[in-house]
Amino acid sequence: MTAPVLFEEKPCANGTRVAFATLNSPQTLNGVSLDMVDLLAERLSAWAQDDEVAMVVLQGAGGKAFSAGGDLHGLYHSMKAHAGQGAWANPLARAFFEREYRLDYQIHTYPKPILCWGHGIVMGGGVGLMMGASHRVVSETTRLAMPEISIGLFPDVGGTWMLNHMQGRLGLFLALTGAQLNASDALFAGVADYRLQSSDWPAFVKDLLQTPWTTETGENGQAATVVNEALLRRVLLAHAPADELAPGPLRQHAARVDALCRGEDLARIYQDIAELKSDPDPWLARAAHTMLAGAPGTARLAFTLLQKTRLDSLAEVFRTEYIAALVCAAEGDFCEGIRALLIDKDKQPHWKPATLEAASQDWVERFFVPPWPAGEAHPLADLGRQQ
Repeated sequence: MTAPVLFEEKPCANGTRVAFATLNSPQTLNGVSLDMVDLLAERLSAWAQDDEVAMVVLQGAGGKAFSAGGDLHGLYHSMKAHAGQGAWANPLARAFFEREYRLDYQIHTYPKPILCWGHGIVMGGGVGLMMGASHRVVSETTRLAMPEISIGLFPDVGGTWMLNHMQGRLGLFLALTGAQLNASDALFAGVADYRLQSSDWPAFVKDLLQTPWTTETGENGQAATVVNEALLRRVLLAHAPADELAPGPLRQHAARVDALCRGEDLARIYQDIAELKSDPDPWLARAAHTMLAGAPGTARLAFTLLQKTRLDSLAEVFRTEYIAALVCAAEGDFCEGIRALLIDKDKQPHWKPATLEAASQDWVERFFVPPWPAGEAHPLADLGRQQ
């Protein structure tokens, strides 16, 4: 049976090594499974302790996607099996979201450079893995999005934190519409740092292996990680395409999008975005149609999460998202969204609540109530307190 993640360590000229972790489920577009999460977490911990490993490359097999999301089929069957039993009754959901969020946080706080090659489709759980990497690299094939409104979830895996850190209200627009970003817009929105041409990737990797990485404290007392980050940046810039990227649709419409999403009246924002469905710009029109076809409950939940966590640390955001994710796994929309998109594939979800008006502020508060027995600690209570 093929391993869900392939690991390789390639030697460099001076005795150091570059480590490669390759998501290896191209038939699911490298959807993030619990097995993948556990394998990655264990190996990243080992590499962090290995002084000869200078840096890590995180990539996806198959060429079409770094990762198109999470293990929605597995979650669907677990939700069906535990329907009506409450948010704490689903052992797979509890394990999956806890360990996935821990891995994402591990990447955010990793003590060595991690380069994520965000080629092709990068969505949902794939964004969670890429977002925390120190060097996030996109290509001409990159299509990045958080389209959870189409499946009745919300932009999780730290997506709330990521979207809140975008300029203005662009993050809210992306949460409500699931709009896709190309390489240009990923760089503009701050969710990517560098770009390479796909055809140049083999030559770039060859140069990585010829780079004089260090395991020693450098001049002026700089730690090895600081030195290696500078070396990695130098290689990335040496391979940067010479042509200047044209502004993507998000950048082109940034001022308009920001104005539409200003204020705290979600009903008004929702209606203003809905009016874009007839816009001559296809990117804006598609964004509006996606929102209108998506779960009204997700719109309310994503909006409220962005409000409640605006000033929170990354660890606090993960703890809040964990509660909301478990409640989503117990409510009907997440299961129904997966059914309509991936199981029956009729693309006719029956959302409950069916309207934004029904998805009221009172309704959404259930997603912030801890579901575990009274007196027990949050499963992610130690996150951010280990350093």
